[in-house]
Amino acid sequence: MPALASRRRRPELMDQPDLEVGRHRRALDGLARLNAWSGSAALVWRPLRRLAWELGRDGLGEPTARPLRVLDVACGSGDVTVALWGRARRAGVRLRLTALDGSPVALERAAERCRHAGAEVELVHGDALDPAAGGADRTWDAVVCSTFLHHLDEDEAVAFLRTWGERARRLLVVNDLERSRAGWALAVAACRLLTTSDVVHVDGPRSVEGAFTRAEVAALARRAGLGAEQDSPLDVRVDRRFPFRWLLTARRRA
Repeated sequence: MPALASRRRRPELMDQPDLEVGRHRRALDGLARLNAWSGSAALVWRPLRRLAWELGRDGLGEPTARPLRVLDVACGSGDVTVALWGRARRAGVRLRLTALDGSPVALERAAERCRHAGAEVELVHGDALDPAAGGADRTWDAVVCSTFLHHLDEDEAVAFLRTWGERARRLLVVNDLERSRAGWALAVAACRLLTTSDVVHVDGPRSVEGAFTRAEVAALARRAGLGAEQDSPLDVRVDRRFPFRWLLTARRRA
């Protein structure tokens, strides 16, 4: 087991631009199974559900109220996006979902997933680190992101949080792995049990090695201007979530 007192970022196979398409697609499907097992969509859904209730856009308020506009940044194969669509539909919450990713292979798989589920999702190709991604003047009620921040160095992570905190009119939700020895051991076991993808077998433990702790991500949020200071536009929480995850929620102050 590697030392995990500090981050150890190593290149992940999924990030290689020349990764063979078949291996890439198998890895995306393996990650979708891991996300389903770990409840990624459920983690993101709870604060969205609360926001929908607060704004009266869940089908129980004004019938003419517009849907809650939600962007899923770095959506991968769209498994979390489609799961959110399904949860919202079952709960009577009206969502207008947009999913953004920089990988054409991932977006193609996301399109297939949306068609299979009958999910109404706008798919957009764009770099999650580009402040103008998805349209320079465009904003969303809520911006969500799952298991992406660990791919970034600290300065990139600060820029990411600042950009999407500014473009989220009400709520920013970020869910990711927390670096720990137990989390690393679980990643090794879960990746082997839940998928045959050799890419995931390599990248899963590396993701934990490169992940931020809750204290580290809270410090990144403060650097991004999202902390508890009086002039900060957002109230920020970073909570521990099962299994060995953290959830950052940044809610815009009234």
